[in-house]
Parts: sequence; structure tokens; C-alpha cells
Amino acid sequence: MAPLTLAHELALLGYDDAGVNRLGRPTLDYGLAGALLLELALAGRVEIADGRLVVTDPAPVGQRQLDDALTRIAADEKRRKPTDWISRLAKDLPEQVLDGLVTAGVLRRDSDKVLWVFPRTRYPSSTGAEPAVETQARQRMVAAVAGDGPVDGRTAALIGLARAVGLDRKLFAELPKEHVKRRLTEIAAGDWASAATRKAIEETQAAVLIATTTATTAAIITTTTTS
Repeated sequence: MAPLTLAHELALLGYDDAGVNRLGRPTLDYGLAGALLLELALAGRVEIADGRLVVTDPAPVGQRQLDDALTRIAADEKRRKPTDWISRLAKDLPEQVLDGLVTAGVLRRDSDKVLWVFPRTRYPSSTGAEPAVETQARQRMVAAVAGDGPVDGRTAALIGLARAVGLDRKLFAELPKEHVKRRLTEIAAGDWASAATRKAIEETQAAVLIATTTATTAAIITTTTTS
């Protein structure tokens, strides 16, 4: 299959072995939208200027979700902040990313009804075992956090995304907490991308964290008010 994008890897990490979204919505939605922006930043297509996301190279990347996002950003008359694009790009994105993994044979789509009434769709592995590409992504991240050496840009970006959506606690649960805390800070500040690219990535990761935190807080308030 074609190389996975950061969004594909995050989706695999965000679903458990039974094919259920362990992060919930809209947390995963926002994380996937952030993954698109990070991928575009790593590809040198977007940067941050005066707090706004701008296209520096409109050339297609060659992957549908990425190119669609790039086209939308380039065509927008307003220069928007990363937080604005997170919510705009998140709509229907999980389905698109998961469809790609199903088409590639990594996952399968199982649809049924809970109590014969409520429709449910799950996305378990097509083989019954953890997909090899998910295992590779997980091992790459754990090795980077467990070690002390330099980290490549894609791995650093994926680790930052996992941290923003709350997956870091699960992914690195077997590592010493103090080491993880120190190492995540080191990786975020590492010299693994140009200053402009790292700025775009840092602000995008912050935007994902803000979006997910806001959504979680709103859900808690709604639950408390209606209970």
C-alpha cells in the first residue's frame, strides 16, 4: 500500500483492537485535522505568519485528503488561525481516513446494531491482529521517547499529536513518567525541522489541544446541566 500519512497512523492508534474509537468524538476528528496540517507543514506547503496559516507552495502533495486541505487553505480569502482550520477540516475527515485504511486492506468495516436498534460501525483489523503499520508506528514512537538521540520530523510530529489528544499516557505507560515528561519536552524543542516548519507544527499541536479541551469541557458542562 501507499505510505501512510500521519492521519492514517493517528487513526490506527486511536482505535482499539475491537475497532472502537478509544478517543471519542470530536477528539479524534480534531486530531486528524491537525495531522493534515502537520503533514503539510513537514512537506513545506504551509507556514505560520503573524499567527495565521498561509500556503507557501500550492503544489499537490499527491494524497487526496492532504491536497483537498491544501486547496481549501489556498483558496480561502481570509488568513485563518490553525484553530480555525482544525474545526473546518475535521468534518467527515475520520470517515475519509478510515475508508482509506479499509480500501488498503489494513482495517475492515463492520456494521451492526446495538440492541437491534442503534446503528454501530467498527473498524477492527482485517487480520484480527494489530496491523503491522500500526505496530511500526507505535514502536517508532516508543523508541524515540525511550531513547535520548535525535528524532525525525514525522515521528516528532506524531508524538506531539498523540500528546495533544491524550494518547501519550497509553502509548508510553510502561516508561518511567519523569523520563517521558522530560523526553517529550526535548523532542518538542528538538532540531528536527526548520524554524518555520517547527513553528507551524507547534502552533498546530497547540490548536488541536485547545480544540479537544474545549470540546471536552463543553460536553462536561452539558452533562452536568442536564443531569
